[in-house]
Amino acid sequence: MTASANRGSLPPQIPYIIGNEACERFSFYGMRNILTPFLITSLLLSFPLAERAGIAKDVFHSFVIGVYFFPLLGGWLSDRFFGKYRTALWLSIVYCIGHACLAMFESNRSGFYTGLFLIAVGSGGIKPLISAFVGDQFDQSNKHKAKIVYDFFYWTINFGSFFASLLMPRVLASWGPAWAFGIPGILMAIATLVFWLGRNKYVHVPPTAANPHSLLRVAGTALLAQGGSRAGLILLVVGVLLAIGALVATPQLGVVTALCLALGLVMLFGGIGTSLQLERARGLHPDEAVDGVRAVLRILIVFALVTPFWSLFDQKASTWILQGNLMTIPHEAWWWPSWLVQQPAQMQALNPLLVMLLIPFNNLVLYPALRKFGFEPTALRRMGYGIAFSGLAWVVAGILQLYLDGGDAVSIVWQTLPYALLTFGEVLVSATGLEFAYSQAPPSMKGSIMSFWLLSVTFGNLWVLLTNAAIRNDFVTEQIAHSGLSETAFLMFFFAAFAFLAAAIFAWYGKHYPLADHYRAVATR
Repeated sequence: MTASANRGSLPPQIPYIIGNEACERFSFYGMRNILTPFLITSLLLSFPLAERAGIAKDVFHSFVIGVYFFPLLGGWLSDRFFGKYRTALWLSIVYCIGHACLAMFESNRSGFYTGLFLIAVGSGGIKPLISAFVGDQFDQSNKHKAKIVYDFFYWTINFGSFFASLLMPRVLASWGPAWAFGIPGILMAIATLVFWLGRNKYVHVPPTAANPHSLLRVAGTALLAQGGSRAGLILLVVGVLLAIGALVATPQLGVVTALCLALGLVMLFGGIGTSLQLERARGLHPDEAVDGVRAVLRILIVFALVTPFWSLFDQKASTWILQGNLMTIPHEAWWWPSWLVQQPAQMQALNPLLVMLLIPFNNLVLYPALRKFGFEPTALRRMGYGIAFSGLAWVVAGILQLYLDGGDAVSIVWQTLPYALLTFGEVLVSATGLEFAYSQAPPSMKGSIMSFWLLSVTFGNLWVLLTNAAIRNDFVTEQIAHSGLSETAFLMFFFAAFAFLAAAIFAWYGKHYPLADHYRAVATR
């Protein structure tokens, strides 16, 4: 059975999706936010103490890469075969099995890593589907409510994340890893049940048949068409050769890093090459298909420029936890909630708490005030400023690290400032990106475009792994030593500069981006 959106009103099926997302986010962040401390204190005890932090960071960011890579699989299965609802439901079951593995194999690395892989497949696979599924519940008559729902959708994500970030480190410390990983599994099972209960109320947009004018086919035609310069095809070949080089370097880079780098090189050079020769596809494909590919290539540039933000954002669950372990917790202060906050990892709860406060503040106070002064906070402007604020957060984190490196006792309360700056940047980038990705995607590419949006997180974490690999090089280590900074402080300022550069390029590109509107014209029945 298929539902239709009530014209001009909020679709009644939205609460099922929101309820599912709240429980799923608790399950995901519940296990994600204790992963680094668990690895260091339990699973990696057989490794030398000096190496555990580096290995834990590699495992954590490799896991995050997988979570945001598998949206490609979920989006493809959804768009071409099963539709968003069935694909999301089946992958949710895989997700639950992964949680069960974490709880059962707490002291077995192979079993535990299998669980992480299954969670990456399940969680990653459903990410683009749920986000796009929200958009499917709207049409032109009530699309003005979509922004409100996307903001509330993101607020709910952080509602689940807040309680998970606050409680799971305590559960890990008090009850052990079986319960700490088992409770998120129970919440994921509840999320799956809630999603299933709404099955007869949803708008179901069917999958599309194999398209002879798909992005890949149009791109292939453009690259292989005869006549004129072959610069585009040559660029693709260069990208393939560089990708092969990355795969050859697997022993030095690691499997995950090499595979992601290879994929990124093919996408980068293939995309530029396609853009150069795209007009050759006209006549062989409809103008609408060719223009659609051009639009997708423009969207992918936006996504690529967001990747530095994710480099900084996801390190709050690795680098910032490790920094917090070196700080002092002011248990003696009357205002510090020692009965609740006892572990450095619990500082991550600040992020979702601030998100829940900032989303209504931005919508009700900040954005109206900016409009009153003649500044329209468009999606692209918000995202550009968000990247810059993430850079500011890492400048502050770097300054705190300088004090720690100098032997000063630094209260963990000071981490509140970088968390606040990073979270403000997140609200501007991530919540906005969900709405932007859906509105700019051509109808046949909704799931896939959302997958590409999430893939930007994969490449953001790839930069982290590449940087971690680089500092193991003797020459790089020597140069950092000459700077007078510790490796940790140097990398913090490096990532801040990376974000500022990306924000500047994003601002320039955003001025030239042609916005589209791809909401449905009428409700699907």
